Amino acid sequence: MGSEGWESLVPRLLSAAGLDPRAAFEVSPLTGGVSSDIVRIRLADGRDLCAKRALPQLKVAAHWSAPLERNRYEAAWLRLAGEIVPGAAPQVLAEERAQGAVLLEYFAADAHLLWKDELLAGRVDPRIAIAVASVLGRIHAATLGNAAVAAAFPTDHLIEALRLDPYLRHTASRHPDCAEAILEVLRATATNKLALVHGDVSPKNILISKRDYHPILLDAECAWYGDPAFDAAFCLNHLLLKSVHMPVLKDDLLNQAIAFAAEWLSHFPPALRPALDGRAAALLPCLMLARVDGKSPVEYLDEGSRQMVRTLSIPMIRRPLISIEAVIAAVA
Repeated sequence: MGSEGWESLVPRLLSAAGLDPRAAFEVSPLTGGVSSDIVRIRLADGRDLCAKRALPQLKVAAHWSAPLERNRYEAAWLRLAGEIVPGAAPQVLAEERAQGAVLLEYFAADAHLLWKDELLAGRVDPRIAIAVASVLGRIHAATLGNAAVAAAFPTDHLIEALRLDPYLRHTASRHPDCAEAILEVLRATATNKLALVHGDVSPKNILISKRDYHPILLDAECAWYGDPAFDAAFCLNHLLLKSVHMPVLKDDLLNQAIAFAAEWLSHFPPALRPALDGRAAALLPCLMLARVDGKSPVEYLDEGSRQMVRTLSIPMIRRPLISIEAVIAAVA
């Protein structure tokens, strides 16, 4: 979507937010993500807001389309997460559901860190992983077995289009030798409906406040009432992949992964922890392989590192391990 589209859409968003729709504003694009058009809106009084609009075709090499209605569920996730853990998500100021657009609180770069940038720069702060795991665990625990929340997120079709198909089903098609095992993990993920899931808990979607180091989770377009093990595995996967990419920091990154898993699991009733741990452990190597051979490969791995990920992940897919710690030990 170009700037002309925003010129007509922004006044409606401002009006819905209780702001003057006739106010002068400037629109400038923001980077990040493949699934939305994201812009900063600078008002004449100097205030900054953020707006994003879902794209029907994601910005990746492979064909990958997804329903525009995901935007409304993202807004719903952000609102609920912010109620459960104040400050853990941007404030939703307005929606334009017909256009798949939302107006959000803007976070200034000089007051926040992007977790992905910190990791890739070699700044591996153990406080961040534990804080993210704590926020994630609190959101999962607060929505565990909640029928009303489940009814508010009837998004099986969205998690299929945005995650299960492009990550797991597509990867299975490229690896026939372990396709059956990957598809079994997909089935287990799809059928465990336990809590509210973000679906894209990636360091690229997590801002860290410089003031108190609290995490802010962005981009909840994959919001789904399903298996919280997916969120944990999705985030842990990035720590494991970066340990391959940056071997000098491998021990630090893997220790953070262990601490993340322990903190996340601590928020669940003890009786649920072994099954959650096991499902996350089964998912992790599948997601590792998916970020090499799925529809959305990570950009920072060279061919040697990609082959190392295949060498590490495929044996664990064929013979799943029973805990996240066992997977981390195998990567070490």
